[in-house]
Amino acid sequence: MGESTIALTDAQAMAQRSKFLKNGSVVGVTCVPFSGGQPKGGVDDGPVEMMRFGILDQLQGMGYQIELSNSMDKYRSMRPESDPPIGKMKNPRYVSMAARRVAEQVQEHCSNGRMAVTLGGDHSIAMGTLVGSTAVYRDLCVIWVDAHADVNTPSTTDSGNLHGCPLSFVLGLCSPDDHPEDGPFGWIKPCVSKDRLVYIGLRDVDAGEKAILREHGIKAFSMHDVDKHGIGKVVEMALDHVNKDRSLPIHMSFDVDALDPSVAPATGTPVRGGLTFREGHYICEAVAETGCLVALDLVEVNPALGDPDSLRQTVAVGCSLVRCSLGETLL
Repeated sequence: MGESTIALTDAQAMAQRSKFLKNGSVVGVTCVPFSGGQPKGGVDDGPVEMMRFGILDQLQGMGYQIELSNSMDKYRSMRPESDPPIGKMKNPRYVSMAARRVAEQVQEHCSNGRMAVTLGGDHSIAMGTLVGSTAVYRDLCVIWVDAHADVNTPSTTDSGNLHGCPLSFVLGLCSPDDHPEDGPFGWIKPCVSKDRLVYIGLRDVDAGEKAILREHGIKAFSMHDVDKHGIGKVVEMALDHVNKDRSLPIHMSFDVDALDPSVAPATGTPVRGGLTFREGHYICEAVAETGCLVALDLVEVNPALGDPDSLRQTVAVGCSLVRCSLGETLL
């Protein structure tokens, strides 16, 4: 008789594959019901809807243990009574306080060797997630999956909405006038290297952002590149750029608006011509296969936008992307 084999759970397989996580079968989940980085209400309910849809049960069904950050309810209560603009920046104090709390929670999960999963909320919270993960993984690289570059500085932003600016802070691109040490964001120091950042899925980039990307040589794969090369080749090239030997930890920040609106309609800044359902999932599957993923953001699900079917579709896709990033496979 042949030897019997015991099938590993997705969590056990992912933990065995992981090159950096000490507790790879434990997921540290931080839910951030926050909308202060942009003007549309409802995105603060994104993580709540994902929990209602059963994301925690789904991860447990994959064999993971869950460590859920507390104080989820405190993000809304952080809003100061007065938060006037600073230059063009809107809600700067509120965004800063929320991002700082996120940083503390993500750092705690990373310090304990867990996979750090953050559910947003708008993309301004990535200021916090990246500060938190890089505090533990100093040589971390970042894969930013988004329709937008989110690299405006407080000077180049037209809207003043800080969900379009998180990368400029962590890359150290802001001028001292924009980012004084005694200002609301003085606690954020440059923590991500420009050559350790790569974009996938860009298709709506401001003129000021294009200039920033070109000036600093930041690697970006637009939807044109996806059309030209196919998603498999694009992901391979992206990984080769930031993590050639697959020897560095990865933080992936995934904005659901990277997907085409036909796939994820309930989001605040949809742009036609985005990633298909399978292209989005392939990115997550390929990153999971590297064994390098240590932190994941899934942001910009907005339950207030669209009809109930659009909401269910977007939330279901968001949950599926998280599962794929954590090792769920088709077979």
